[in-house]
Amino acid sequence: MGIADNYAADDFRNLDPWRIFRIMAEFVEGFEAMARITNGVSVFGSARTREDNSYYQMAAEMGRKLTLAGYTVITGGGPGIMEAANRGASEAGGRSIGLNIDLPYEQKPNPYIGQLLSFRYFFCRKVMFAKYSRALVAFPGGFGTLDELFEHITLAQTGKIPCLPIVMVGAAFWRGMLAWIRETLLEREKCVGPEDMSLFRVVDSVDEGMAVLKEWIPAAASARDSARLTARGK
Repeated sequence: MGIADNYAADDFRNLDPWRIFRIMAEFVEGFEAMARITNGVSVFGSARTREDNSYYQMAAEMGRKLTLAGYTVITGGGPGIMEAANRGASEAGGRSIGLNIDLPYEQKPNPYIGQLLSFRYFFCRKVMFAKYSRALVAFPGGFGTLDELFEHITLAQTGKIPCLPIVMVGAAFWRGMLAWIRETLLEREKCVGPEDMSLFRVVDSVDEGMAVLKEWIPAAASARDSARLTARGK
């Protein structure tokens, strides 16, 4: 690296304090826009899922049934599974929110969003999901979906947010990952405890997922919190 490169790096670092204002603006705008959301359910999944995919159809059905049950559907605002959930909610006459992220490709707002918020920073966007969701529904997806899924599992495991229903749709898709968690993280390496396996549920249909939400909000979450604290000796 030459002298010019060093100066460029220093100049870039000198901009960091000013980024705080942009970050603050994203939080303020997000909090103001979401302040009245008290019954939100976030639906995550791949942006690459096509309309003819069965998971797209299931996500649309989930959006519709969440709306009819009185929930506000919150997604990442993009295509694929996100579009499907927003579409189901919109077509059912419900409130449909998209928390879009500015990316150079793939992530363009879908046309079924009733209320759109755009974010530059992933971490600001993820705070909105965690703060304003009473439940999380994860459909098959890639790294972004896994990031959001494990973020919520970690926050619930560590008590940073109240335990909330985390529903993973599609047993065939999640089976390999769950086997690794159980066999490696839990049984062999002891990186997680048996009680942590209750932080999420895996279902194979929209009706199963809706049943979990009805069961878990809010009584079951309180009971599970007590069980987890007892298991950890707190």
